[in-house]
Amino acid sequence: MNIAQNGRTFRVNATAWDRRLSVRGDGKGLVGHAGAVLLRKCADQTGLTGALGGVFARLGGSPVWDRGVVLVQLAVAIALGATSMRQIALLAHQEQLFGAPPSDSTVRRALEPVGQSDQLQAWIARARARVRRHVWQLVAATETGFPWLQVAGKVLTGWIVIDLDATLITAHSGKQGASATFKKGYGFHPLAAWCANTHESLAMLLRTGSAGSNTALDHVRVLTEAIRQIPDSFRAKIWIRIDGAGATHELVEHMKGLNTTRRTVRFTVGWKITGADETAIAKLPETAWQAAIRQDGKVHAHAQVAELTGLDERARLWGVRLLVRRVRPSARDAAQLTNLEKKTGFKYAIIATNLGPSGLRGIPGSHQLAFIDAVHRDHAEVEDRVRTNKAMGLRNLPSKTWNVNVGWMLVANLAADLDAWTRLLGLHDDPELARAEPQTLRYCLWHLPARLVCHARRRILKISATWPWKNAFLICWQRLCVLPAPL
Repeated sequence: MNIAQNGRTFRVNATAWDRRLSVRGDGKGLVGHAGAVLLRKCADQTGLTGALGGVFARLGGSPVWDRGVVLVQLAVAIALGATSMRQIALLAHQEQLFGAPPSDSTVRRALEPVGQSDQLQAWIARARARVRRHVWQLVAATETGFPWLQVAGKVLTGWIVIDLDATLITAHSGKQGASATFKKGYGFHPLAAWCANTHESLAMLLRTGSAGSNTALDHVRVLTEAIRQIPDSFRAKIWIRIDGAGATHELVEHMKGLNTTRRTVRFTVGWKITGADETAIAKLPETAWQAAIRQDGKVHAHAQVAELTGLDERARLWGVRLLVRRVRPSARDAAQLTNLEKKTGFKYAIIATNLGPSGLRGIPGSHQLAFIDAVHRDHAEVEDRVRTNKAMGLRNLPSKTWNVNVGWMLVANLAADLDAWTRLLGLHDDPELARAEPQTLRYCLWHLPARLVCHARRRILKISATWPWKNAFLICWQRLCVLPAPL
């Protein structure tokens, strides 16, 4: 390769970088995946490690390994990219930091009781809720404050938004509970609830692959567990968002019954359109349609919304408001259009809600149909939560045993919590990393190499002075170190 410089041409060998270079495997004091110290420090400082250890101590016995440490170590490994119990061995080269990692058989013995005992799951859920209460108080005290949701140019101050959704986990071998799915695959069909504000995984229920979509009992169970994870001081205003799987009488009545004198619960759910709904849509005058708005608050040029409640008998029977949205169909929608949609040239979608015409107190414009529609459509971000959870341990369940996979799913949720808490507490003002996804954090922080040196009876973890995200790493560590211990 020729390079011109100062009027002269020089020939450079682009492949000569490895000249006089050799590779050896006898390095000492080196630590790969040094970002693990941030995740482990977050778990210890927030009280998660101790809380989990206390739960397993109630089972009695005297295991060599503290089960709380085992679960946290596995959660850290999953956040770093581990996809099986055996891969916790990647922490073996960090023995000088954390001590020797547990073996995969120890991990299995710690996971199996979780799936065997509903009581143990309840104890763990209560421990997680206590830790979460402490973490949310710390997050609210940061410079950026608690992350209230922003939709259509409005901030939903005071509102905790819960998204429910199911996903499919493919099984590539015979595993207990795996079965054919509605998409003609084979595996599992878990149902989960996420907090849209913090991106935490609040609750998750492992189900067989043949589990249905409109399962009211499963939705009620997961929703109940999710609400229990929300601290009491944040539980006064809750907005629940579900797709069409939530349109069942039992679930709708349950959500309406969650309202009390001290708690306001609003929900939006997808709605399966029937002939009666289409008859009501056909009665809408053209003047009833209003322009929809995008997530940034700008007017949507090709979508409109309208109130359908007074024209649809099903709205009265269910005791909800119905809002309908119309858009021009895409080419892939052409084969699925109904006669009404072919006639009018629009594709319709309906959502049901218990949000009244007065909207949300203290949020101007929240009574508008376009705003309610935008908030519900923001539910699509739950797909990001599903994707990131699968990137942290849920793409594949590693065991052939159901009980172990239940435990693995729990630890994957712990990994998602640690990922969220570390960002919220240590990286909350970093525009690049505050909402970064797992792969970005692994590239920038978690997989950072370092050198561990000992001096004056102290251990010092040194990272490269030229690493682009050095300051973010150091600031995050310092912030986690000064977190107050939970009461």
